[in-house]
Amino acid sequence: MTLIFRRVIVLIVGAWLNFYPGQGRAELERMDDAELSEVDGAGLGVVLEGFKFSHGTDVPDANGEQARIFKIGGITSTDGREVDITVNHLYISGSGSNYGENLSPVNLGRLINPYRIDVVDGNTFGVKGKAVLEFAAPAMVDSAQGFNCTSASAVVGSGPCSSRPATVDYIGERPDIGLQMNVRVGDDRSANINIHAVSAVIDGSYLRLWGDNDRRQMVGQFKLNFYSPELSIHACDQSGETCGSRVLLKDFALELAIGNELQPVFFDVDGAGNFVVEVAAIQQPATGDIGADGLRESSNAATWDFYESYYTNPDYRSNLRIGNFRVSDRDFGSMRVEGMLIQHLDIRTRDLAP
Repeated sequence: MTLIFRRVIVLIVGAWLNFYPGQGRAELERMDDAELSEVDGAGLGVVLEGFKFSHGTDVPDANGEQARIFKIGGITSTDGREVDITVNHLYISGSGSNYGENLSPVNLGRLINPYRIDVVDGNTFGVKGKAVLEFAAPAMVDSAQGFNCTSASAVVGSGPCSSRPATVDYIGERPDIGLQMNVRVGDDRSANINIHAVSAVIDGSYLRLWGDNDRRQMVGQFKLNFYSPELSIHACDQSGETCGSRVLLKDFALELAIGNELQPVFFDVDGAGNFVVEVAAIQQPATGDIGADGLRESSNAATWDFYESYYTNPDYRSNLRIGNFRVSDRDFGSMRVEGMLIQHLDIRTRDLAP
C-alpha cells in the first residue's frame, strides 16, 4: 500500500497548522490577505497537498507472498456459497493517471475552501434547536469565480465548482479515482469489475447528522455531488488483459439529495440486527386545506404555501446528467433525469444466509 501526504493543512479555531509526517513539530503557515479574509475562524478544515493513495493487489509478489490484501467477507449467496470481494486496486491520484497506471500527486481542497468538519447551528438550514455535526466538501461558489464542474480544462468564470482542474503548471484539486475488484462466489472468480473516474469533483457535497428526541434515532441530511468528464465501468479477467465492453459516461454529473429539513433521513437497526435507512413521507394536508381546483385562492393560504415551497425547492431535488452514454462501439447519446424528488424511502438490509 502506498500512502503519501506531502503536506496536511488543518484549520482549528481559525489557525492553520502544517503537520509534516515523520516530524514532531507543527508550524504556522503564512497566509496572504485574500486567504485570511475568507477564514471565518469556526470549525476544522482539512486540505491535503501533494496527496497520492494507492492500494495494491492481492496477486502474489515475486516471493509468492500475498501481503497486500483488502477483502470484504462474511457474505453468503442465496444458494449458500461463500462470497468475498477482493479490492485489487484502489487509487486516488492526480489527473492523467491513465486509469491508475501512472499515479501522481493531487491537492484535495484549498486554503480558502477546504474540506470541513464542524458543529453548526441547525437553525441556519431549518433544523431548529439542534447542534448538527457536518462533514462537508469544498463549497460551491459564484459561477463568475468558479470553474465548470465537468470540464478537465475549465477556466475561471466558467462554472460554480471551486476545485480547479490540472494545468501544465498546477496539479489541480480534481483527482482521478479508481477501483478494481474481484467478486468470488464459491469457486467462481470470473466477476472482475473496474470503475474509473477522471478529474473527479465532489464540491457542494455534505453529510449532516443530529439526534431526534422523539424517535431516539440518529437523523441526517445527505447531499452527494459527483462530477467527472469521464466515468467508465467495465469487466476484465483477473489479469486485466482481457476485458469486456466498456460503459463510458462522458460529462457525468450526479446531484443526489437524500433528506431535508422537512424529511430528514433516519438511521436505525431493527430487532433482527438489520440496518434501516428511512425518509418519512411528507405530511398530508388536512381535509379542505387544499381546494378541489388546487389553486391558492380556494385553499388555506399557509398550507398551500407550504406545499408550493416543498415541491419547488431545488435543494430537495436530485439530478443526473450524462453528456454522452456509450457501450463499446454503440453510442446512445445524452441522458438526463432532472428534478427527481424522494418523497418516501425505506431501505432495509436482509440476512440471505440459509
